Amino acid sequence: MRDDETAARSIGVNVSTAKRLVYLASAAGCGATGGLLVVSSLNVQPDAIFSVQWSAYMIFIVIIGGIGYIEGPILGAIVFFTLQQVFSDYGVWYLVLLGAIAIGAAIWLPRGLWGALVSRRNVRLFPVGYTVSRLHRESATP
Repeated sequence: MRDDETAARSIGVNVSTAKRLVYLASAAGCGATGGLLVVSSLNVQPDAIFSVQWSAYMIFIVIIGGIGYIEGPILGAIVFFTLQQVFSDYGVWYLVLLGAIAIGAAIWLPRGLWGALVSRRNVRLFPVGYTVSRLHRESATP
């Protein structure tokens, strides 16, 4: 469905219903995460919860982990929280180091850590999508 809605419809997938279900599942996850974040705060103010800092953290997690894979943001979150613990004693330099790491990852690992791992080892924890094997392409030619 992601790559070709017409092909998905042709094999009987109700695309609009599937899109709505995926949207509802992702919205429920985001809502639950936001609820836990607000509950864990001592005071709730719009600039404390909805600051630009949270968006920057999420962008950092996706850049480091890798976009286009389910595993990428999971790995990015693990790396981010590890870096946060390691660099927390550096004060203001913590954010400078995170920025330098993000710039380095964007330059030398454009597909993120998980994208580099997939291209080298072809490891997938959540194999979604499709792959075209060489054997299948050769046997399809006349």
